[in-house]
Amino acid sequence: MAIKDRKERDKLDRRKLIIESATKLFLEQGYEKTSIRNIADDIEYSPATIYLYFKEKDEIFYVIHEQGFELLGQQFTLLNQIQNPFDRLVEMGKTYLKFGIENPDYYDLMFIMRAPLAEIECHANWDAGDNAFQYLVRTVSESLEQQLIKAGDPHIISMSVWSFVHGLVSLRIRDRFKSLNIDDDLSENLLLQSLDYFMRNIKA
Repeated sequence: MAIKDRKERDKLDRRKLIIESATKLFLEQGYEKTSIRNIADDIEYSPATIYLYFKEKDEIFYVIHEQGFELLGQQFTLLNQIQNPFDRLVEMGKTYLKFGIENPDYYDLMFIMRAPLAEIECHANWDAGDNAFQYLVRTVSESLEQQLIKAGDPHIISMSVWSFVHGLVSLRIRDRFKSLNIDDDLSENLLLQSLDYFMRNIKA
């Protein structure tokens, strides 16, 4: 292997190690408590070495944010086998709920925290989020074409579906149900029933 190729591989390996450490620390202790310093300590690098690969903490968390969308996208891909688009839409809602409940830290970073926004603006687009939203739009459009849901603009319907399910997830992961003395098992049942109610009301 040429020296240049080896150096490039080493650079990629170090970058991967930084991301893996940051992800582990983020999932263990959250965004605020994860710093460049403790990422460096975890992998026995100096903070200066980290800055050779990432200009600031938010740039690292942008990459972790993208990883979250990859995980969600993989779960959506499993739904492609569902031929009926309305049934697929329902399962998308359930998948989204399950993902948010099981991955609250990722969900916070993907949809609630402002931390990755500066990096998203630097890239001038939000491909990860747009890919997930376009999958929803396509499924809604198929449902409209087959007259399985009430007529309307596919983008408005998609935004309504996303906003509704996002609201349910946000209430759950921010412990709003617990403040109402509703335990996790009951709240999960309420989420699914609420989703079912919403979907029945847009069905043709």
